Amino acid sequence: MALSLRIFIYATLILLVFAGGITGTYVIGHYENGFNVPINSFLEAAYFTTITISTVGYGDIVPVTNTARLFDIVLVITGIGVFLGALSFVTSELVNARVATVAGRLNPFERRLMKHHVILVGVDSVNIRLSEKLKEKNERFIILSSDKDEVDQLRDEKGYRAFLVDETDEKAMSNFRFENAKSIVIDMRDKSRMVYAILIIRNLAEKSRIVAIAHSREEEMRIRSLGAGIGVVSPAEMVSNIITQKIDELES
Repeated sequence: MALSLRIFIYATLILLVFAGGITGTYVIGHYENGFNVPINSFLEAAYFTTITISTVGYGDIVPVTNTARLFDIVLVITGIGVFLGALSFVTSELVNARVATVAGRLNPFERRLMKHHVILVGVDSVNIRLSEKLKEKNERFIILSSDKDEVDQLRDEKGYRAFLVDETDEKAMSNFRFENAKSIVIDMRDKSRMVYAILIIRNLAEKSRIVAIAHSREEEMRIRSLGAGIGVVSPAEMVSNIITQKIDELES
């Protein structure tokens, strides 16, 4: 059953219980004198209905006829049943949302908000540093990794939106709206798994900007061999070029 339909059903049941309680209390208390004090307004009926369903029971209004007592019993059982059902539903949705987050899935509300965000896949050195920069700039980003210890640390200690997910599982990865991402940076420690992750992400995000981090010349060549659509950045190559340029400037 769809979430919106279940919410509608519970909200309708709660309204019906209150409406039935108020109407029944007013009729029995006003026309049949079923309570120790007359019920002369719907406000008094609403008051009795509320304290009865909530089980507060102040004792200022008490049923004195069998009809009123029977009505009171039905009102208590029905009201508590509906409210416990609604509470159980809300609690289960909150737990499911938390489990979804821990298990590496976005809940429906988060999924709807995932647009023009940056996705960092993997927790090697470049992505860790990049996450710090993105946070400083107040950029929207998430981190995906199969390393549970790293994910827990990033989430609990730094407050990042980090998710535990198998980067080589296309179905699991599809939950993170790669097609809506502004940029995707892949920087994984396990380079063999990184190749599979790149192929999956390229399939999920054909129009997004994808950058893969290569920490060696061999990794760079391997990633480039996968074909077009993947930008490759080699930090070691960039640093060596900068240093070489500086040396040349000093010698000139």
